[in-house]
Order: sequence, then C-alpha cells, then structure tokens
Amino acid sequence: MFKKILIANRGEIACRVIKTARRMGIATVAVYSDADARAPFVQMADEAVHIGPAPASESYLLAEKIIAACKQTGAEAVHPGYGFLSERASFVEALAKEGIEFIGPPASAIAAMGDKIESKKLAKEAGVNTVPGSGGAIADTAEALEWANRIGYPVMMKASAGGGGKGMRLAWNDQDVEDGFEATQREGLNSFGDERVFIEKFIEDPRHIEIQVLGDKHGTVLYLNERECSIQRRHQKVVEEAPSPFVTPEMRRKMGEQAVALSKAVGYHSAGTVELIVSGADPTGESFYFLEMNTRLQVEHPVTEAITGIDLVEQMIRVAAGEKLPMTQDEIGIDGWAIENRIYAEDPYRGFLPSTGRLVRYATPVEPWAGDLRGVDGVRFDSGVQEGGEVSIFYDPMIAKLVTWGETRDEAADLQIAALDAVELEGLGHNVDFLSALMQHPRFRSGNLTTGFIAEEYPEGFEGAATTEERLRVIAAIAAGIEFTHQSRQREVSGQLDGPQPVTPAWIVRIDGIDHIVTLGDDHAMVDGQKVDVTCDWAPGDRTATATQTDGPTLGLGVNRKRPNWEINTHGRTYTARALPARIAPLADHMIEKVPPDTSKMLLCPMPGLLVKLHVGEGEAVEAGQPLATVEAMKMENILRAEKSGTVASINFDEGQTLMVDAVILELE
Repeated sequence: MFKKILIANRGEIACRVIKTARRMGIATVAVYSDADARAPFVQMADEAVHIGPAPASESYLLAEKIIAACKQTGAEAVHPGYGFLSERASFVEALAKEGIEFIGPPASAIAAMGDKIESKKLAKEAGVNTVPGSGGAIADTAEALEWANRIGYPVMMKASAGGGGKGMRLAWNDQDVEDGFEATQREGLNSFGDERVFIEKFIEDPRHIEIQVLGDKHGTVLYLNERECSIQRRHQKVVEEAPSPFVTPEMRRKMGEQAVALSKAVGYHSAGTVELIVSGADPTGESFYFLEMNTRLQVEHPVTEAITGIDLVEQMIRVAAGEKLPMTQDEIGIDGWAIENRIYAEDPYRGFLPSTGRLVRYATPVEPWAGDLRGVDGVRFDSGVQEGGEVSIFYDPMIAKLVTWGETRDEAADLQIAALDAVELEGLGHNVDFLSALMQHPRFRSGNLTTGFIAEEYPEGFEGAATTEERLRVIAAIAAGIEFTHQSRQREVSGQLDGPQPVTPAWIVRIDGIDHIVTLGDDHAMVDGQKVDVTCDWAPGDRTATATQTDGPTLGLGVNRKRPNWEINTHGRTYTARALPARIAPLADHMIEKVPPDTSKMLLCPMPGLLVKLHVGEGEAVEAGQPLATVEAMKMENILRAEKSGTVASINFDEGQTLMVDAVILELE
C-alpha cells in the first residue's frame, strides 16, 4: 500500500480523498493555487505545495507542476479527483514515465472514452445501445444543418471533449443550429482545447441514468447499481439519487451488464461511470442509450456509497496499489435511499446567474466530513469552503454537496428539507431555497423526472418554494411573536420596564402585500380568526430559530431584521413580514415609498465575468430580445439581450475586459 499520495485537485473533492486516505493511514499532499492558499483542503493535508496563480491554466492544469510536487514530497501516487487533469491520458503517461502511480484507469481507457465520437463507436462495437447521430466531427454550420435535418429535430450539438454541461446546445430548428453551432465550438475550444462538435438525436422526455462501475487490474469489473441524475439545469446536474425511482431490477441488470461489457472492452480498472439516456416515454425501459463514459470519480459518488456501503475512494486507492476487489457482483446490494443536492454559488432569483464573493456567514447542518459514508444521522455534508473564504470566478461554482440517507425515498427527501433549513449562507447568491423547493415539489415526490424538469416546472423562473394559506398564517404568528419579543427587549434595554407596560391586543402582519390580523395568546395565536398552535424559540440577536407546530412540520427558520421588516426564511422561501400593532399599522401606508431607478435602457452585467463579444456597435438600432453582448463566467458563455427596442447610444467596455456585477456595458436611447 502507498505511504503517501498527492491529490491533484482542490475544494471538496480534495477534502474527500484526504479523509479516506487518513483513515487508511496514508499521508497526503495537497497542491494549491494563490486563490486557495487558505482553503480547508490545504489545512487538512499533511503537506501542501504551492503550484501557481489562480487561473487553472497556470496551476491545476499543468502536469509538470503536479509531477514536480510529487518529486518534492515523495508522493508515490496521484489521485486526480474530477475535472482538471482527471481525464487526460497524457497526464497518466507522464506520471508513469516518472514511476508515479495514477489512482484511476489506464491511459488507453481514458483516451478511448474521452473522445465522445470515438467512444460511441467503441460502445456500439461492445454491444451497447447508442443514440443516432453524425458519428463524427462536423466541419461547419452548413454541414451541421445537413445532419440536423437528416437525423430530425430536436438534435443536440455537443463538443467532442465536453463535459459537466459545457459545450452542449439543444436545437429545435435550423435557426437554433445557425445561432448555436459556432458558440458550441468556442465553448469546446475555450474549456477543453478541442473545437470539434458532433450532432445526435435529442431523446424527448429523457431521463439521465448512470451506472457506477468498479474494476481491478486482475480483470474483474462490477457494476454498483444506478444513479438517477435527471434533474439538471443547462445540462448541469443539480440533484442525484440512488437508486432510481424509474429503474426496475431487470433494467438495472441490462444496463449494468452493458456498462461492464464496455468497461472490459477498453481494459478498464478503477471507478468509472457509464452515462445513459433513457426514454421516459417507454414504459418497458428498453429505450436506453449510451451517452458517454466518465473515466473518473463522479461528483455524485456519495449516493452510491450510501446505499452500498462501499467507499469508492478507498477502492480506487487499493486498485491502484494492485489489490483485488474484495466483493463479487452478487454481494452488491441496495440498502435504503440516498439523495444528493449540489449547493451552488448561483442565484435562482436572478435566472441562476453565477455569483462570486466572500462567505460572510457559513454554517452547516452537520460538521463537514463528520461521520461515515452516511454522515451523521443520515446527513452528510461534503464541503470545500469555510466562513470567510471566497468563491472566485476561476473555478466551478459548487460550494458543497448535501447528501441524505433514509430507509425510503421520502425519508431521504424530508431529511434534505430539514438539513437545507439549517444551512446558513451569506455574502453571495446561492440555490439553497431552490433545492428545498425541488425536494418538496409534488412531481419530484412522485418520481416523474426528466432532464426537462426544471424548465418545465419553472418556466418563468424561480420565486421561492410554493406556500399555502396555512403556512402564511404560521409565518404571520411567528412574525408577530418575534416583533413582540424584539420590542420587549428594547424596552428592557432602555429601562422602561418599571412602569405600566403597553398592551398590544392585536397585530397586523403584512406578508406579500396581504394583511393578517394576529392576536397572541399564552400558548397559541389567533390569525385571521383561526387558531395557530406554534411555538418559536427565537431570542433577540439570533439568526436562526426553530418553530414547533402541534399539527405540522417543525420549521427551521432563518431570521433577519431589515427594518421595518423581518425576513423569515424556511422550507425554500423567504417571507418578508412587517408586524405592527393594529393601532399603528394604518399609518404605515402613508409613508413615502422609494421608487427604484429605470435601468431598462442599460445593459447591466448580471455577474462578474469576461466580455467575450459585443454583437452591436454605437448608433445601431436593436430590437427587444436581440443579442447585445456575450459574457463568460465560470467557463460558461451567457448571451445578454435587449429588454426593449432602441438605438445604441454608447458602449462603455471593450471585448476582453473583465466586468463586475451591474457594470453598464452599453446604453440605449
């Protein structure tokens, strides 16, 4: 067994590998860029080596720096995590030349599966179902149009070396191909150094199912069941679970056997994932097709670990050291249900735009990395950041992964909701509310999932989880109680408790423009004439609290004072509540309201990023919806369009400049 390994990665996956290595008695080496000098993974490792500036192209993507760090520290093997160099065959070959073991598959398998075009040919030869497509790279837009019409719309344009949702565009017609083919090429070139693009049939009502495989160097390859990864946004996974609510035992066997056949065909060992697309319109489950094979550990590997009890990182290390797998296919079972939610630095209230900044406040439901593969009481929190740290524009926007395990799917989902209520994140936009809303959504609970779930259920964007009249009454009672406690504390501090205390028989609580009449009793409240049995443990100064209902769920609350209102966040929604004594409330309507400035004639940059392209010039007439500029943030291109028609009066930035949030790129007249 190795005595020391180096992790050629950063963030939560570096922490994940370090945790298992530490348990195995293996020393660890971290490598870090300028941006990560104070990151948790650097602190967790036994040793750390600085490898360059913040951009990945000058640090984490430089194989020679990783190899130099191995030589400097005496590391015998390298775990690549995912992303960066994890699927670079040339990196594996370079390590081998230096006598350093790669904790992953052989270079030949990475090369075979890393090219989406070649991998489909190999999959077909191995007897794996494949999606109809061009079968090779397409030269230009004209050829793309020919193939799209030959295959039949809708089609998907994909960068050959793409992954993680980057370099993919859906086309429903010729115009979509004309608009998106070159942009897909650019994303492939910018993100992966390869501009080749191919086209394949887009499967409607698709479900994204993937099979986890694990092989050793002695010819054994096993499949560790499936994961459902259908809930995606812009082809980026958001929620993963194991097992799938759609897959039957017979489907699982067929998918698993094909995944093993493909793995053996390319001489695979270590952990890997065969991704499949399944037609949800086919109740037999026979219509499943090969998408790609990820020759590395997946972000969502914890859900497989939770239901199988197998530490995938440990097995990767043991396989790299030459050991045989200690289990057989028959010994791999399914115990319970696991769900993973990815907590991203992106703002669902602003169209899921990337968000960067400092984590001013960061609290988690359980200590990161505490417990075993299932965490603590079924809650596992994999995180690579800490309070005071920064989420920068240089890397992936994922902050953490919340994994829950339960005996049933509903139990795992309920644990997600409760745990998400306990997450505190301040300083940047995040998707915690959105994740909670997904876990509560009736369609998610039914298991009726497709990759179009988010677009179909939130066509107008996200405004918070759905609520009910009963929940609004509970929030109104809580807001009145908090305000009463707050005022009592103010009187105590100012020394006004000696004389007669003011009596407040009734409160008016306004939530979303609707007034609720609240009367507080000793052990309950009356809201709009209905009894509400709820108690809340909030005390002045608290940022969180718990509300307990006699006949309802316990609510974890985030409480924030924004005078004259209270912001109460729970179960995926922030309620802005103004609580005033009934005798005072009517006077509040006479206060002057500040009207925000009109910015509709300005093109504002919605997130920090690089101005890649200006589509218009000064003096040019534009129509509403017309592309004006393209901004790249976190390796994704975002097209900014005109809100209204007009003429470009001025352009304030040049292509290639870095923009801050709300920078005025151009103005219309």
